[in-house]
Amino acid sequence: MTAIWEKYLDERDLKNYSTSGFGKNYGIGKNPALIIVDVTYGFTGEEAEPIEESIKKYPASCGAVSWESIKYIQRLLNTARDSGIPVYYTIIEGNKNSSNERVAVKGNLFSHPSLLEGEKGTWVVDELKPAPGEIVLSKKKPSAFFGTPLVTHLMAEKVDSVIVTGCTTSGCIRSTVVDAFSYNYKVIVPEECVFDRSITSHAINLFDMQQKYADVVKTEEVIEKLKRLSPII
Repeated sequence: MTAIWEKYLDERDLKNYSTSGFGKNYGIGKNPALIIVDVTYGFTGEEAEPIEESIKKYPASCGAVSWESIKYIQRLLNTARDSGIPVYYTIIEGNKNSSNERVAVKGNLFSHPSLLEGEKGTWVVDELKPAPGEIVLSKKKPSAFFGTPLVTHLMAEKVDSVIVTGCTTSGCIRSTVVDAFSYNYKVIVPEECVFDRSITSHAINLFDMQQKYADVVKTEEVIEKLKRLSPII
């Protein structure tokens, strides 16, 4: 099957990466965790509508593509719960009582009223609503690890690999993947479970993560591997 990024790269790029030994897969560990990054109304909008319409209310929205990914994340989440693996969520919240403009990205995007602390734009979408015992971490920067206790939770659960889903592929997903790799976790990115407002950025960043930091694989493959896991004790 042709990878999503192949039409954006020339033959020379693909050959050189392959020849150099990039792109090897590590596989999933024995004790994985699922991380759902920033799948909030601020990044998805409230329905599957064109991005041009969605950003009128939520300027960080990725539009309709987010709702396609949510369907896949939902299936993966259900399997993760059935398998008994830990599930973690992150949200981004702009500061209500601070003039700090550097929340998540350059500029003051997250000063928008819909994206401030506690507002609907910071809520996890109902389709992926956290269950009791699943931890939601608020963050101000791209990575799920930066400024949060995520790694301490992973250590407590003896997690050896993380499945990273959510948005955006080029921003918070990539940052989370690089940090997870830096902490020596095996990293899995289910291709259909991540999304971005730009298809080009989405594709190229998936390619780069596959070559250097993560196994970018089909969601169905991850689901099948989770089904074969022994329950975590």
